[in-house]
Amino acid sequence: QPPSGEQLVVTTDVLLEGIHFNLQYTPLMHLGYKAVAVNLSDVFAMNARPVAITVTLGISQKFMVEQLEELYRGIRYACQEFDVDLVGGDTSASLTGLTISVTAMGFAKPEALCYRSGAKANELVCVTGNLGAAYCGLRVLELETSILNKQPDAKVKLDGYDFVIRRLLSPRPRQDAYLQLQAAGIKPTAMMDISDGLSSELLHICKASKVGCRIYPERLPIDQETFRVAEEYHLDPLLVAMNGGEDYELLFTVPAEYNEQMDNMGISVIGYTTPAERGAVFVTSEGNEYAIEAQGWQAFKE
Repeated sequence: QPPSGEQLVVTTDVLLEGIHFNLQYTPLMHLGYKAVAVNLSDVFAMNARPVAITVTLGISQKFMVEQLEELYRGIRYACQEFDVDLVGGDTSASLTGLTISVTAMGFAKPEALCYRSGAKANELVCVTGNLGAAYCGLRVLELETSILNKQPDAKVKLDGYDFVIRRLLSPRPRQDAYLQLQAAGIKPTAMMDISDGLSSELLHICKASKVGCRIYPERLPIDQETFRVAEEYHLDPLLVAMNGGEDYELLFTVPAEYNEQMDNMGISVIGYTTPAERGAVFVTSEGNEYAIEAQGWQAFKE
């Protein structure tokens, strides 16, 4: 039951073995943590505080009790870190591998809630943290796993990739940014988390808010480790940042008057919103414009 004057928000996500995770390189404790984290990220993206989760598992016969205990260790760790309660769920047999469904619940005052639909023209487009690391971590782990599958005696080479691998396996929902904005009394006009890639999420906000945007790729926050790994794997760091996904940073819009506060908070202003008829575009440093497309991870498969 929400406290007086507050509203309940609910979000749910399902993770499927072979689609959303590969157990060849995903430790079960990390998987349990991530399953909770990605749902809490959605609650923070609504400008609400998470309070409780439920967890439903579909388990195949190959799993032993010790493995499930490891999975729940990660779930409990995330609950403790973000002060949420595990209040229920269900467990069932599965014929198709491991399935994890988490539902997260949170509270917020109705006037504080953020949706995708509140942005207006001439506002700042902002993003927390840095982008592209999770996709680089995926590429590292997929390559090493493919080598091991072909050469079981091969030595795994993961030294120097800790940052990008951690960003993939143990993403941290941006509770800190949510609390910063709360403390500063700044309510984003529109907000969502970056799970499918920056390009895709920008288009979601533009469509829901009936605005366009101009985004400057050189302003995208990319960690130096992400740059290094992307170049080592012959990937364009900017494409990785725009389309990689699974970073679970917050993408939001605020009135232009908050430009200095965003800088003081370490939040990147990557562009601004425009009237809808101007479309959603990336503007290069040379002044060339390219329409934003929701390529997501498909950009790297072509």
